[in-house]
Amino acid sequence: MLNIGDSAPDFCLVDDNGVHRRLSDFEGKKKVIYFYPRDNTPGCTTEACSFRDNYETILATGAVVIGISGDSVKSHANFKTKYDLPFYLLSDPNKEVIKAYQAWGKKKMYGREYEGIMRCTYITDENNRIIAVFPKVKPSSHVKEILDFLSNK
Repeated sequence: MLNIGDSAPDFCLVDDNGVHRRLSDFEGKKKVIYFYPRDNTPGCTTEACSFRDNYETILATGAVVIGISGDSVKSHANFKTKYDLPFYLLSDPNKEVIKAYQAWGKKKMYGREYEGIMRCTYITDENNRIIAVFPKVKPSSHVKEILDFLSNK
């Protein structure tokens, strides 16, 4: 994982509307950048809907939410529409940004080891410095951790 105090790697990825987004586009705001394995899976849906349900509170702290996975732009658009998600979903099909943020690695399911996207979150300050790292998050309780952190900053 990247460390607190590191500069967050800049990126240029396409969002769910087909618009290219860069980390630098959000300078002046805190960023909650969360990485998740796949649209429309139970854990990822739980996590996304929790961000949705708490989005106004997150915005009130001066932060924006950016979700990143390897899914296609079309998949993101469908996921966003289906669950009425108000935040950015960015597509990283080549996993370049996912790897730059060290959100790719060994996982284990049903005793089988494989490589994939690890569910993790970074929060950056207004100048794109990492101020919090949440490795191996739980979808059902993660947004509470984010809100607790943001409300104390």
